[in-house]
Amino acid sequence: MAREAVAEGRETAIRQLRDAGLRVTSPRLEVLHVLAAGDHLDVEGLTAAARERLGTLTSQAVYEMLRHFLEAGLVTKFERPGWPAVFEIAGPRHQHALCVQCGRVENVAHQAPVLPRKDLPDWELDDADIVFKGLCPECRSAACAGR
Repeated sequence: MAREAVAEGRETAIRQLRDAGLRVTSPRLEVLHVLAAGDHLDVEGLTAAARERLGTLTSQAVYEMLRHFLEAGLVTKFERPGWPAVFEIAGPRHQHALCVQCGRVENVAHQAPVLPRKDLPDWELDDADIVFKGLCPECRSAACAGR
C-alpha cells in the first residue's frame, strides 16, 4: 500500500512538472516529494532532506527549482519575519499559524475575513491573509517547564 502511494505521488509530480512545461529531473521530483510530506521547509531544510536521498544537491539548485515552481504555481512561499521563508505544495486556500519563538509554521483551515472595501474605497483589494502568532506546543511546553 505504501509503495502504491509513493508511485502515485511520483506520477502526480511527473504530470505536474510536464503540465508546467518543466523538465522532469530526479532533483525536481525529490524536492516535490519532500514538500508533499506537508512540512513548511526553508531552502536549507529542503536541500538537506532531498540530499539525503539524492546524495548531492546544492542550495543554489533548490533556489532555482523553487523559483520555477513558484512561477508555475506548483508551490507557495510563506514569509516569516526574522526567519527564512518557507515553502509548501500549492493547494486549497488556507491561513497559517506562526510560532514567534522557533518559527514553526502550521496550516490553519480558516477563512480570511471579508475584505474592508468600504474602508479602502480607492483600493482594488483581491485577497487577505491571516497569520495567527503565538507559541507552538513544543515552545509552550519549554516555557512552562522553565517557570
